[in-house]
Amino acid sequence: MKIILPVAGKGTRLRPHTHTKAKSLVQVAGKTVLEHIINRLTCLKPDEFIFITDENGYQIEKFMFKNFPDLKCSYTVQKERLGPAHAVWMAAPCIHPGDDVLVVFNDTIFVTDLEKIPELAQDCDGLIYSSEVEDYQRFGVNVLEKGFIVDMVEKPDKPISRLAQVGLYYIKDGARFMKSIEEVIHAGEVVKGEYYLPAVFMRMIENGLRLRAPEIDEWLDCGKPDSLLETNRFLLKENGHIEGEIHNSVIIDPVHIGPGTVVRNSVIGPDVSLAPKCLIESCIIRDSIVNAGAELKNVLLNQSLLGEDVRLTGKLGKLNVGDHTLIEMDI
Repeated sequence: MKIILPVAGKGTRLRPHTHTKAKSLVQVAGKTVLEHIINRLTCLKPDEFIFITDENGYQIEKFMFKNFPDLKCSYTVQKERLGPAHAVWMAAPCIHPGDDVLVVFNDTIFVTDLEKIPELAQDCDGLIYSSEVEDYQRFGVNVLEKGFIVDMVEKPDKPISRLAQVGLYYIKDGARFMKSIEEVIHAGEVVKGEYYLPAVFMRMIENGLRLRAPEIDEWLDCGKPDSLLETNRFLLKENGHIEGEIHNSVIIDPVHIGPGTVVRNSVIGPDVSLAPKCLIESCIIRDSIVNAGAELKNVLLNQSLLGEDVRLTGKLGKLNVGDHTLIEMDI
């Protein structure tokens, strides 16, 4: 199996945090989004991880070499922003006859048993993983007939289906998949100047391939600040632990406190993630994510995101602050 991870894109909904880093390297519950995703994929023992990157690709390559040195990885830069289907097609030189393919987009941390793929795909040609949602008008949805996908509708006005596509796709015949993407690109099937995968999948269905839409257990969005904090709350239930130093402080679980972080005279939690090498003094922090190297003193924080190496003194209630910021406020 080859796993394709399109990690290009500016992550504009997460700015200012994505001004200085790839969006998949944003922290949540003590790990980067990318680390959470890779940890869920290694059970498949893939032959190769194929990253489709932008100009921040060197950050991804450095991170993977440091944290997953034993995994075989390749990197391709998407120089033209022509949509998600085009990004996946950039992996075509790495896909050969006989390769099956899993495509994983990095806005989402998923919870599902991927080891069931052979069983789920036994009588079909691929899987378009889905999640049942109430606000179906916001998503592209799969329309089923006798368990197989017969149509895909983008942001439907009527509840023709509530099975939203979650950005996780498995295709048995990877080479044919790439050919189908190429056909869509050559045909110029664009939406607002970009190529999207539903057009590819519908072409495959029209050519006789059968696709199922298994539901995942949890769909954890990491694409914007509010949803990132919600994902942080969910993941801390299982991933919270303390590696730093705690002095004269109250810790209200669940929390994650990274190695090298020092907490003094503070109340931390619930639902707080402190990355490594932070210094927290005389603070009250709840429902927040604080990235590596931050120094906070005399601060009250709630539902906040703080970037790397932030220096913050004073008293505030809610913040969304990017890397290397300095804020000083009188109490």
